[in-house]
Amino acid sequence: MAPTESGRPIFWDLADRIAADVLSGIYPPGTQVPSTTELSAFYRINPATAGKALNRLVDAGVLEKRRGLGMFVTNDGPEQLREARRREFETDYIGPLIEEATRLGLSRSELADIIHRHPSPQPVPEEKP
Repeated sequence: MAPTESGRPIFWDLADRIAADVLSGIYPPGTQVPSTTELSAFYRINPATAGKALNRLVDAGVLEKRRGLGMFVTNDGPEQLREARRREFETDYIGPLIEEATRLGLSRSELADIIHRHPSPQPVPEEKP
C-alpha cells in the first residue's frame, strides 16, 4: 500500500479499508480480522503501521483484542461504524448542502424535492416504520 497523495498517514487508510470491510459484511461480528503480520506482509508496510490501524479500530470499539487469538469484530462494531459515518455525513455534507441551499434562496421543501428528483445509482432505503 503506497502512501496516499492526500498526505494522510497510511494507518488511517488501512483502518478505513478494514472498517469498510466490516460495514460491507466481509468481516461480520465475531469474525477475526487479519493479523498485524498478515496486513504488513500483504500491504508491504511496517508491522507497527498495521498495528496502529488495528488499534485505531479497537479504540473506536469496532475490534476487540483476544489475548493469544487475535483481533475480532465486536458485536456492535458495524453499528458503531454506521453511527460514526452518519455523524460525519451530516457534518461534511448535509450542513454545507443546507447552507448553500439557503444562499440560493431554496426552502427545505424545495431542497427535498430536488433530492427526490435526483437520480441515484441505487435506491435509497425508505424510512423505517
